[in-house]
Amino acid sequence: MSEERLGRVRDRVRSFPDFPVPGVLFRDISPLLKDPAAFGTLIDLLEDHLRASFPKIDFIAGGCLDSRGFLIGPSLAQRLGIGFVLIRKKGKLPGPTESVSYALEYGKAELEIQSDAVEPGQKVVIVDDLLATGGTMWAACELMKRLRAEVLECLVIIELKLLKGSEKLKSIPFYSLLQYD
Repeated sequence: MSEERLGRVRDRVRSFPDFPVPGVLFRDISPLLKDPAAFGTLIDLLEDHLRASFPKIDFIAGGCLDSRGFLIGPSLAQRLGIGFVLIRKKGKLPGPTESVSYALEYGKAELEIQSDAVEPGQKVVIVDDLLATGGTMWAACELMKRLRAEVLECLVIIELKLLKGSEKLKSIPFYSLLQYD
């Protein structure tokens, strides 16, 4: 990975202190999404990483892990020539679903996936824009486990290292393009 290409992505992430609450430094990828060259570079870097790491991937999964993560997964899947599988907040998907609840800093939340989204043994990479405490990514992995899919890796643009979210993923491989303390 070239530092120049990574810098092009990093330069399009901006910080907002005290958002959404005092004491939080919010990492905003809106400028990255707004710049077609930088966004293309982002997808190039993620594609290069996945092609070098895994000879076969059946699906990219993501969606409403965070609404911004939904913007990355389908683009990456299309580039790889594979499908994209939705993971959404409970009550947003039609038909039979599997769901899992998980703890948030301020309560509980629930994610779900359609029961026929993946077949047992299919290889999946879960994509989101950011890993903070890891609860949402853990829940997405748990859904894949229930459908008996193989999670090859959890992939994010930004990892907030101080929150130690990757520890919640335990033995599941994890990759972040940018890391912040």
